[in-house]
Amino acid sequence: MASEDLLERILRAPVYDVAVETPLDEAKLLSAQLGNRVLIKREDLQPVFSFKIRGAYNRISGLDAVERKAGVVAASAGNHAQGVAMAATKLGVHSRIVMPRTTPGIKVDAVRRFGGEALLEGDTYDEAATLANRIREEEGRVFIHAYDDLDVIAGQG
Repeated sequence: MASEDLLERILRAPVYDVAVETPLDEAKLLSAQLGNRVLIKREDLQPVFSFKIRGAYNRISGLDAVERKAGVVAASAGNHAQGVAMAATKLGVHSRIVMPRTTPGIKVDAVRRFGGEALLEGDTYDEAATLANRIREEEGRVFIHAYDDLDVIAGQG
């Protein structure tokens, strides 16, 4: 894909339907240490405390009616999981998010609070992803990948 096409996708992404425009704050101590001005983008101010809501929302908002009815599935140990849960709920889509059993309880609780169905499987991301892919195949859900998807990338851009 040409970089112009990706830029156009980024600019068209409807992320501000759910995300907030966050400020850039200067990291004064780090700036002084490096002898350069360092700015930090405050994505921790998003409703899910991460930029991951942007990509998840962009991908899910582009689903057609059949895909929305089937629901979505994802594998994640944290921020992407919360983003998928919140985005799907806002768009009226059922979400199942498979998380490793080692995921901190606060992240699992957040997925449920945002309206997602959290399933715990395995001790690693790969084990959770195996179940998520099986759910995708068996239930016909759309898999929302955390980063290997152009719509997710455009939303996070």
